[in-house]
This record gives sequence, C-alpha cells and structure tokens, in this order.
Amino acid sequence: MLGAPTQPRNLTGIARLAAASPLIDGKRSVEYHELPSRSILNRCASPRVPFRWTINPYRGCEFGCHYCYARYAHEFMELDPREFDTRIFVKSFPTAMFRSEIAAVPREDHIAIGTATDPYQPAERRFRLTRRILEVLAEEKGLHLSITTKSDLILRDIDLLQAISRASVLHVAFTVTTMDAALTRKLEPRAPRPELRLGALEALKASGVSTGVFMSPILPGLNDSEEQIDAVGGAAFRAGARYFGGNVLFLRASAAAVFFPFLERERPDLVRKYRTAFGLGSRLPQAYVERIKARVDAVRLRHGLAPSPSDYQPQLWHGEPQLSLFPVDAIEYAAPHPASLPCR
Repeated sequence: MLGAPTQPRNLTGIARLAAASPLIDGKRSVEYHELPSRSILNRCASPRVPFRWTINPYRGCEFGCHYCYARYAHEFMELDPREFDTRIFVKSFPTAMFRSEIAAVPREDHIAIGTATDPYQPAERRFRLTRRILEVLAEEKGLHLSITTKSDLILRDIDLLQAISRASVLHVAFTVTTMDAALTRKLEPRAPRPELRLGALEALKASGVSTGVFMSPILPGLNDSEEQIDAVGGAAFRAGARYFGGNVLFLRASAAAVFFPFLERERPDLVRKYRTAFGLGSRLPQAYVERIKARVDAVRLRHGLAPSPSDYQPQLWHGEPQLSLFPVDAIEYAAPHPASLPCR
C-alpha cells in the first residue's frame, strides 16, 4: 500500500496533487502522504491578519482539536474536513527553492509559521520538516518571524531558535486554551498538556527567545469566565511570557461538522445556546466578542503582560531600527478572509 497514490479524478490544482499523493508512512490511526510543493512560502492577502507571508510545513494536524478552524484546508483539497487529523500531508522541501523565496521577501514583511497547522505536531518527529525550514531561516538576517505551537517538541530546536533570534526578530507563542487538564484532554485530545507547553515557554524565555501565550479559542460556557482566563494569564506570567492575548471561537462549517458532535457528546446542555449564538454564520455576536475582549484586557493588565510582542534589535543585525510589529490577539484565530486561501 505504501507509495501507491489514488487515481486523480476530475480534479485540478492542489486537489489533484492531494489525490495523487503517495502514502509514505502511517500508524494505527494516521496516514502520512507526500505532497509536492510549488512553494513553501505562501503570500497572504487577507486584511484580517497582521502577517504578509505564511509557512505551514504540513497540511492537517494530528492534535485533533475539536474546534480547529483550519479544517477548511482539507475541504479546499476536496477531502473530508473530518480527516484533517488523520490524513496528514507532508510537503516536499526543495531547499534551493525555499532559499530563493526567502531571499525575495522584503525584510519588513512578517512571516508567520503555523497558521493552519501545528509545525511541531507528532509528524515533525518523523519528518523534521520544520527543523529543515528553520535551518534555512538561521542563515538569514533581518527577517520578522513568528511561530505558533501547542507543543513542547519545539525545545528540540532551541539551538536554531536562539541563532535565528540573534539575527532576526523572532517571537514564539504557545496556544494554551485552558489550565483545566480534563477540559484540555476533551478539547485537544492529542495535544501536549498545558504544563508541558508552559514549561517549554519557560525554557525558551531562559534561552533568550521572546515568548507569549494565546488563549485561543475562548469558547462560551467552556473556558470564558474571567477566572478561567485569569488562570491562563497568571500561568503565562509565571512561566515568563512577555505578552498575552486571546480570541473567541470562529466556527466555519468544516469545523462545525466536528465541533457540534463533540458538544452533543460532552456538553449537550450547551448545544442549543451555541446554535442560537452562531445562527447561520461562523462568528459569535459582537457584544459577546467585546465582553471577552474586556476580560482578556483585564487579565493582561492584572499580570503586567503586554498586548503584543516587544520590539527588539537582533544582536547580529545592524540594519534599520525595527518597526512595531503586530497585535498578538490577531494571529492564530483571526478569521481567514474568504478570498485569501493562499494563507494556508
């Protein structure tokens, strides 16, 4: 079975490539397919996000977060979005092509790694694609980079992260949805525990890498009380985070197909409230969004955390003074613009 692609149907573009991608490895519940890369660096034209370029080493993510908005990436390949966490596509990595792409990026542009898949999911232990990307980035100077992850596997690459942060602006943010271990296991069944993420944050901070925490998504009736938000914000502060932010749940149809069955199974008392709140759309009412923003702001101020990464001048880059960067709240769970699928 390994290496035998399925026959492409009447498909075009990335959907055709996905249909023809050979199975290169697998385990009990996950298949890994090799996906040819036309580019590693993707331009993001959405006005809703603060970055110009994205890098997602994989398509799909094994952590299995029931709320994950990025399931649309499988839908775009004409695959069932419910397979997002069981059919993982490993992008090919032409190193010379990637070096050329990075060389052409204006140094003031922000590159975000991990916007539609976790770059340190279990697949990274096998394929080391994120590390190969970082090895190229470590050769550069003057870049503006951010990485978002839920995984303590990032500590494997602490040598590269230190090297990059000395020559380019680099910020690493950990997503911590809740400090409640039982709720974490239900929401994010295969993601590392919150204490492991915060332990990794503490180690990176001690090594000189700028770190922060996203509490995203914030879900009505599950993790949205001020006490729950404060538990994450306080833990982030104690671990050494410099900044803290959070956004509410954004629920595309592809994500709703997984999230609502989860909710019916685990919290049937909330199903009607969620269906009413979301109506026929993917966004929660603005009044609720503003209420949660106020809670996040209050927690941030209480613990003396910044709303965004701190600007700094890399030791090995003596170019123009750095510009201010981006609002931390906007990165991971900002809703992708419908016309900006290249943000994948």
